[in-house]
Amino acid sequence: MSKYFLMLLNFALIGGTGLGNQTVAAEQNSLDVGMVNPGYEEKPEWFKNSFLDIREDVKEAANTNKRVMLYFYQDGCPYCAKLLRDNFSQRSIVEKSQQYLDVIAVNMWGDREVTSLDGKAMTEKEFAAVLRVMFTPTILMLNEQGEVILRINGYYHPVKFEAALDYVGLHKEKELRFADYYHQLEPVKPSGKLHDEDFFLQPPYDLRNLANSDKPLLLLFEQKQCKPCDEYHTDIYQRPETRQQLARFNIVRLDMWADNPLLGLDGQKTTARKLAKQLDVKYAPSMVFFDKSKEVFRTEAYLKAFHTQSVLDYVASGAYRTQPNFQRFIAARADKLEAQGIHVDLWK
Repeated sequence: MSKYFLMLLNFALIGGTGLGNQTVAAEQNSLDVGMVNPGYEEKPEWFKNSFLDIREDVKEAANTNKRVMLYFYQDGCPYCAKLLRDNFSQRSIVEKSQQYLDVIAVNMWGDREVTSLDGKAMTEKEFAAVLRVMFTPTILMLNEQGEVILRINGYYHPVKFEAALDYVGLHKEKELRFADYYHQLEPVKPSGKLHDEDFFLQPPYDLRNLANSDKPLLLLFEQKQCKPCDEYHTDIYQRPETRQQLARFNIVRLDMWADNPLLGLDGQKTTARKLAKQLDVKYAPSMVFFDKSKEVFRTEAYLKAFHTQSVLDYVASGAYRTQPNFQRFIAARADKLEAQGIHVDLWK
């Protein structure tokens, strides 16, 4: 598909969102994938492997108290890539998607056979045309009768996308329009940037040497559109107790979608993106800990301060070698601190 045609689709996408000019400009400025053809993007493994009989998909979803999400995509669509990377790399979004929905990917230009809700057989591209899918990504949320209760024409940033999942999953369409629902939430968007810290090591990176030094290695995988990442940097990483634990590590922060070069744990040339895939890093933020080039522990979600500090202590102290159960370690650590007169609040 030509870059010119993709550009036309991108203009169509912007025009189809119904946003004002200033809002569109802000949304576009926040996009950090380049407007180049990224080619094929791998879909999450938990997407439903559907036979594309939409009647059966709706019925099967309803039987498990779920609904259907039809995700129309095309290879070479930068906004599809952004949806898969920025949104479906956040644990809360993945968990809500799996809880509320069966997600089915449909290629806007595909030739697989689809059986529509009225029982007619057609190709994916004919199905997309019938549903007036003009650009990608287009997402249709269906209720138990197969009716479209929410249509997303274009890309939603993670906070708004998660709100859409709640709106559909909690059946809020029976009470109010999505625009009104989202307005009531008044959510805070992610900052759209990577935060720098004075405890981050600076490139160039030779991970094999760092992992074999006198300190364990912490690889911190983040991304720009990541509200939990923002919360770590504005709160938890600024606390003296956290800083004390972080000082026990060599810390390398990597953008999990960047092509920044580095030497990997095997001493070979690689990139941050390739390394994230090699290590099967699915979520931002993720902390992956190494001792002598061997992974010893990881976290894949936002944790409160005490849990974050305990994870750091668990690895830096070497406790993981004698206590394989982290929950027992954290309980013992809390008891020890309480005995010292230090109150532990798990939720702060």
